[in-house]
Amino acid sequence: MSRHYCITEEPISIEKTVSLVTRPEAGAVNTFIGTVREITQGKRTLYLEYQAYKSMAEKKLMEIGEEISEKWPEAETAIIHRTGRLEIEDIAVVIAVSTPHRADSYEASRYAIERIKEIVPIWKKEHWEDGEEWIGNQKETKAYAAGKPEEEDIS
Repeated sequence: MSRHYCITEEPISIEKTVSLVTRPEAGAVNTFIGTVREITQGKRTLYLEYQAYKSMAEKKLMEIGEEISEKWPEAETAIIHRTGRLEIEDIAVVIAVSTPHRADSYEASRYAIERIKEIVPIWKKEHWEDGEEWIGNQKETKAYAAGKPEEEDIS
């Protein structure tokens, strides 16, 4: 699989991810760094456990990169997502997008994280002080439960 789009159990290097998209014709490199937060909806998280259907997840990450290339032809994208046990403040995902101008890099980066939540087979188990729960495809699951597939969005 492409080193631009991968699932890893190792800590993610922001610098290495950015270096995959840095190039002379790009005047902007936007990075999105998703980390493990401690408090979610008033509950204290102890740690997260991520699992993925790795081969399919990497294909879907690459598909997102291709979608970005169609929408922003001058963009270069890298998306790295971590699996395994992650502690509070650990990096779960790094998205780097380079473009000639900043507006496109911002938009493409936002597009990438939203699409990850929609189509990539990655699940997380949230471990709290009083229990745990597997969560996956948050956007689709919540939309289905609400009966509003096009309207619901969970971040």
